[in-house]
Amino acid sequence: MSATEPIRDKKQLRELAEYFLKKNQLRNHVLIIFGAYTALRISDLLSLTWEDVYDFKKKQFLKNVELTERKTGKHKIIALHNRLLRALKEFFPHRTGKYIFDNGRKNEKPISRVQAWRIITQAVKAIGIRGKVSCHSLRKTFGYHAWKFMHTPLPVIMEIFNHSSIQVTRRYLGINQDDINAVYLKIELF
Repeated sequence: MSATEPIRDKKQLRELAEYFLKKNQLRNHVLIIFGAYTALRISDLLSLTWEDVYDFKKKQFLKNVELTERKTGKHKIIALHNRLLRALKEFFPHRTGKYIFDNGRKNEKPISRVQAWRIITQAVKAIGIRGKVSCHSLRKTFGYHAWKFMHTPLPVIMEIFNHSSIQVTRRYLGINQDDINAVYLKIELF
């Protein structure tokens, strides 16, 4: 299992998304938003086309994205969060090809996993986020925040991630001693 970590601080996560917005790099902005709000693996994320999120006949964005995960082969339906839809709508007029994360070349391909890693790690360094943060951190960030702040039960997060056990999900979320201590110190029993 990779040692990448979720981005635990919501302020840092917001700064990461806004980093590209301030630079008017809408594709990269959407990459951060899409990864954080859908918990998709980077290979699935990069393969998405505009047709996966937009109905060109009805001229409207879809409410869900449906795909078959490359790693598991499982069919997945993901509701598209309003924040993500706003980012997609802002980026839509500037699209350059059929892929959402188009590489901008004539060959009609998405950016590579390596390029996505470069995009994310460059922004993480510029903002000053510490720890091992990579593309996979966006997926882990979704799970961590769903667990920590929304109190989503681990079995639900396990299902979202298609994990085989709760233990895998616990490790994946990066639950650390500070999280455990917070439970001991904040609990009010009587």
